[in-house]
Amino acid sequence: MEDRQVVFTASVEETERFGADFAKRLLADEKSPRFVALRGDLGVGKTAFVRGFVSVFSPASTVRSPTFSLVNEYRSAKIPVFHFDLYRIEDEDDLASIGYDDYLKRNGVCLVEWSEKIPEALPPCRFTVEIEKDDPKDPNHRKITLERLEG
Repeated sequence: MEDRQVVFTASVEETERFGADFAKRLLADEKSPRFVALRGDLGVGKTAFVRGFVSVFSPASTVRSPTFSLVNEYRSAKIPVFHFDLYRIEDEDDLASIGYDDYLKRNGVCLVEWSEKIPEALPPCRFTVEIEKDDPKDPNHRKITLERLEG
């Protein structure tokens, strides 16, 4: 898998499709990190990316942002997927209260929205997905940068 990739999407469906394509590549590479740090402003498409990703691991699951529950588990997959939304996280005590470290040890894939709020708690080996609106004339156009980090 490439260390860095930049793609442009023009719809929610294209962002979901990119998430699904990435999930397929991650599944095909057993040595891939199982942690995906998602970054981007509110409403930029992080959950759309996750929806596409989860559709590969757990096709029957309905994906919603875990804004208030902080983490959603998709267990019907061979490899469980843990989808975090850390928008409301303030400190390490908040992370501990949701069992963050326990999820990291459960041999699943962790997808973490608002990962920029916890830089000290990110594993060194991970993927980073940054999504940004890049065309002021087209509110659906996105630039997605996918990077693989090997700590």
